[in-house]
Amino acid sequence: MGRLTTHVLDTALGCPGKGIQIELFSVDGGREKLTEVVTNDDGRCDGPILEGDAFKAGVYELVFHAGDYFDESGQDLPSPKFLDEVVIRFGIAAPGEHYHVPLLISPFAFSTYRGS
Repeated sequence: MGRLTTHVLDTALGCPGKGIQIELFSVDGGREKLTEVVTNDDGRCDGPILEGDAFKAGVYELVFHAGDYFDESGQDLPSPKFLDEVVIRFGIAAPGEHYHVPLLISPFAFSTYRGS
């Protein structure tokens, strides 16, 4: 059975991105919020973000509320922040597979990939 997971690593501080709010939206035929989670102390979610019958082929967005995390981490950043909400739009073509979409973040850059 397929599932969607993520985790966040703070590459500027060299630690997990803990306490980051993440929203998941379906964007096929309109934008619909499916769920919301918060990363744990290891920068991971306590379970899959999407799985089972809800895990379908389509286009999705993960919205990482990184700006709030940067505020909590005590980093001295300009206002407005260069990165606040990081949106990753991606497609699920094979709903029987595991899609892992991690976020590597710093105040001025981010990257992602399809992991395992």
